[in-house]
Amino acid sequence: MHYFALATDYDGTLAHDGVVSDETIAALERLRATGRKLILVTGRELADLARAFLRIDLFDRVVAENGALIYNPATREEQPLGEAPPEALVAALRAQEITPLSVGRVIIATWHPHETTVLKTIRDLGLEHQVIFNKGAVMVLPPSINKAAGLDTALDQLGLSAHNVVGIGDAENDHSFMSLCECSVAVANALPMVKQHADYITRGDHGAGVAELIDMIIADDLQALEPRLARHQLLLGTRGEQQGAQVRLAPYGTNVLLTGSSGAGKSTLATAVLERLAAQGYQFCIIDPEGDYESFEGAVTLGDPNRDPSADTVLELLGTSRQNVIVNLLGVALEHRPIFFEQLLPRIQELRARTGRPHWLVIDEAHHLLPTSWRPSRNTLPQELSGLMLITVHPDHVTPAVLSLIETIITVGESPEKAIQAFGEALGEAYPNLAPMKLEPGEALVWSRAQDSGIEPGTTPFRLRIAPPSGERRRHSRKYAEGNLGEDKSFYFRGSDGKLNLRAQNLLLFIQLAEGVDDDTWLYHLRQGDYTRWFREAIKDDELAAEATRVAEQPSIGAEESRAAIKAVIEARYTAPA
Repeated sequence: MHYFALATDYDGTLAHDGVVSDETIAALERLRATGRKLILVTGRELADLARAFLRIDLFDRVVAENGALIYNPATREEQPLGEAPPEALVAALRAQEITPLSVGRVIIATWHPHETTVLKTIRDLGLEHQVIFNKGAVMVLPPSINKAAGLDTALDQLGLSAHNVVGIGDAENDHSFMSLCECSVAVANALPMVKQHADYITRGDHGAGVAELIDMIIADDLQALEPRLARHQLLLGTRGEQQGAQVRLAPYGTNVLLTGSSGAGKSTLATAVLERLAAQGYQFCIIDPEGDYESFEGAVTLGDPNRDPSADTVLELLGTSRQNVIVNLLGVALEHRPIFFEQLLPRIQELRARTGRPHWLVIDEAHHLLPTSWRPSRNTLPQELSGLMLITVHPDHVTPAVLSLIETIITVGESPEKAIQAFGEALGEAYPNLAPMKLEPGEALVWSRAQDSGIEPGTTPFRLRIAPPSGERRRHSRKYAEGNLGEDKSFYFRGSDGKLNLRAQNLLLFIQLAEGVDDDTWLYHLRQGDYTRWFREAIKDDELAAEATRVAEQPSIGAEESRAAIKAVIEARYTAPA
């Protein structure tokens, strides 16, 4: 299942003239019966909503006051996401006889044509509050609070990712939460701009449109809308024979085999995919038998050569939708690794059954963890297992029970045609009969077997020029390490009295000059934050800048020790082999 929740606006969407029809309520009940969650996202104040709509109990969360208040109908708990409206602002608006004027837990609300007066009053009082419009409604909220922020908090409480939510609305203030959702839908009566940005427009208006969407979710989990969601697809690279046409991979529900000879670039391609998954907020879990991904940014690593990872801790961390996890198995004996994985997989699948997460499960050295001798039970390896990336040198050494789930094969290194042949023979299936070929560095051979991958299936395997990960580009870039940054981007060792004028036009020259300047000059620039500033602004490396700050903030550190520390960081990030 892809969509685990429906987030819907109230006025103009779920309700018509403030009233929700019996037919729409019946549709909400049908969706709840499938185990999915319902989230109401409204600009109304909670008390006003409760008077107008008696079936709030159908919803797992209510995001009220245009994102400023979260309400749990089951426990009746309320959580404001901002401070109460400033008394001075409320008093000033009342003094100007702004009517109607409603003051909620966080929100202040009125109607057109009072927006000009409201904006002027906010400015005169020197407040940072924002004004949000909802057709004729005028809402005043603290900065950064909107329907998207409220929905994001509600999803955190429910343990869900926005990538597993479909949102539906009709007006200006719905843009933010609809764009947060994986799939956005506008009812037929929505404003033109809302329709323009939606992935789908219902035929029915108001509650009838919501019911229409609900029936589509129940029918096929919105599979029919997948082609409209290409914006989520992950860049793999370009096809040379099609004049650089981009090749993209579906980010959800597809299974990939990444194979090829050792040292040919499998980890580079895997890292590129993982970076793009992380950038788009998809959650992943990497099973890492050899510790190859322990330095991956944006993920927590569990386990090391001296400590086994805990399955309980893995699941605890994955319980947070934004947390990516690397399970390092170096501390687990080689013969025990398949057993560890066999025990962990059902627990990950149980989490997926409840939340749809982690969206991707990446299994490195898959031939060790899923050997041909492995005969999983149906509970261990259900047929609907998806969001899977297997990485292996030997696809024919992986159990056919898992290989049969693969939809796209990507192979790198020498004799890529042999890897495709090994895959086909392992399954006893037909495979493309390819002549021997040689891939250039940075190339891969791609063959897709199924439509769901996002790549056209059944075609002749094609060459792909891999789009490298940003980390790989940084390590291989010589612009900052050896190039000439120009006079305006260079670093100048001048000293406290400005007597020196030693120019470092790149990082390597910076290291050389740093070793030659006197201690006072080195420490002067360190304490002034000049190295931090240069690394951030000219080198454009926030992490290197943060390391320089960390060194500078050590109160007793001397010139020799601080030089060595910053030199080591630079060399590790820019001159070490990829």
